[in-house]
Amino acid sequence: MSVSVLEGRGALARAGAPRPPAFLWIPALVIAGAMLMPAAYLVVRTVGAGPEALDLLLRARTGMVLLRTVLLALAVTAATTLLAVPLAWLTVRTDLPLKRLWSVLTVLPLVIPSYVGGFVLIAAFGPRGMLQGLLSNFLGVERLPEIYGFPGALLALTLFTYPYILLSVRSVLKGLDSSLEDASRSLGHGSRATFYLVTLRHLQPAAAAGALLVALYTLSDFGAVSLLQFDSFTRQIYVQYQGSFDRTLAAVFSLVLVILTVMVLMAEGRFRGQYRYYRTGSGSAKPPEVVRLGRWKWPALLFCGSVVFFALAVPVSVLAYWLGQGLINSTPLHFVWGAAGHSALASALAALVAVPLAFPVAVLAVRYPGRGSGLLERLSYMGFALPGIVIALSLIFFGIRFAPALYQTLAMLIFAYVVLFLPQAAGSARSTLLQVSPRLEEAGRSLGHSYPAVLARITLPLIRRGLLGGAALVFLTAMKELPATLILSPIGFDTLATEVWNAASEGLFAQAAAPALLLIVVSSAAIALLMSQEKITT
Repeated sequence: MSVSVLEGRGALARAGAPRPPAFLWIPALVIAGAMLMPAAYLVVRTVGAGPEALDLLLRARTGMVLLRTVLLALAVTAATTLLAVPLAWLTVRTDLPLKRLWSVLTVLPLVIPSYVGGFVLIAAFGPRGMLQGLLSNFLGVERLPEIYGFPGALLALTLFTYPYILLSVRSVLKGLDSSLEDASRSLGHGSRATFYLVTLRHLQPAAAAGALLVALYTLSDFGAVSLLQFDSFTRQIYVQYQGSFDRTLAAVFSLVLVILTVMVLMAEGRFRGQYRYYRTGSGSAKPPEVVRLGRWKWPALLFCGSVVFFALAVPVSVLAYWLGQGLINSTPLHFVWGAAGHSALASALAALVAVPLAFPVAVLAVRYPGRGSGLLERLSYMGFALPGIVIALSLIFFGIRFAPALYQTLAMLIFAYVVLFLPQAAGSARSTLLQVSPRLEEAGRSLGHSYPAVLARITLPLIRRGLLGGAALVFLTAMKELPATLILSPIGFDTLATEVWNAASEGLFAQAAAPALLLIVVSSAAIALLMSQEKITT
């Protein structure tokens, strides 16, 4: 008989080796050092400012920007969780009509960059947007309510980041053994109590990992908050870097953002807990029963359809409209195939580098839980919370002084991508590894295999889905990265992101539509990879 188990820190510590081997913790230390590089740059700039830095920190303006940034991160994380968890459950565990189609469509908004999403929302639902023009013709509406500020930033970031949680939760749902749910029902718990007490408990680590990525993405986002005129830390940092020769205030703001990131990581670790979810015993996992929606089928379809409409149909339609306007008005439109090739090349290289680096971090965190491994894991998330412009400028600082041969090269751009997006690969690998019992690795060791051989022959194949999913997430996000790409790209190495931003910032929306649509199409290749790794229940 095989059962699912929920095992805590002490049991796992006894199951693994007393100390992690050097081939795991040495790469993890190197990775942590790389992640600390931007923070070191910020500390140097802030300490160099002396008492002026403290005065800047104590300003009322700094406190207001901090409050607004925290509120936005909390609101986006809560909203995305409320969207993603029901979507994951509906597309995996129920008899939702067209479930395979919804499984694909609900993930696709991940390919839309936040700056494209912000522009689309303004063009569609702004005070003088397309919706206002339509209502003006029929109802005489002259102006719609403002979408700028907190509401617009919340809507944009929620619509285009919820797939981070959706993918993580859905992956766990697909591999979840239903025997524990059966045991709960045999003890007299109903379906609703079993869902809250058992199913959600098993989804907690995956949901927390996805929510962490959403929170860090919100803290570091520049495009959406800038276009929607929300005064967050990232916008203030960009303004200070661009508009002042003295960048001390920007460094101080960035350092505050680092501290805020550490607090988020600590809170996520406490919420996530130290539990591991996997099966013990022989036999295969029992497939979950399909939940019949009954009369809730139509509300479920309305829910899925509404999310897909606002997060996917509206952006694509608006971009297609502007592309059509450009064609009608003979606007020179350039489907920048060279930029598409540059974007795909840089993003693919970043994914190929990030996944092997994420593996030792994930193994240490899961198989060797403790203060040291926990610290290394959290340090690996540091870069994701910092704006791309801060990462880029810190790399320029170190590149000019210590590695001039790498300055303004593709290698430095790839390094920046890895620093920024390694958490996506590590989080995906960690969530999948949580479901692999350490007993399997112990069995391999008992047969005389070395620990590296066990990891290569047993662990890696079992978490392949998580590693490929992490690679796809890194590819997607690197395709969309803007500030770091603008600053670090080699001369003549234009990407789709830079082409979109340059055209949109000049008000050439028709020219921006072509590379934006091409960016979505190329990024969809990563979504296809993610979908190919999922066994969609029909």
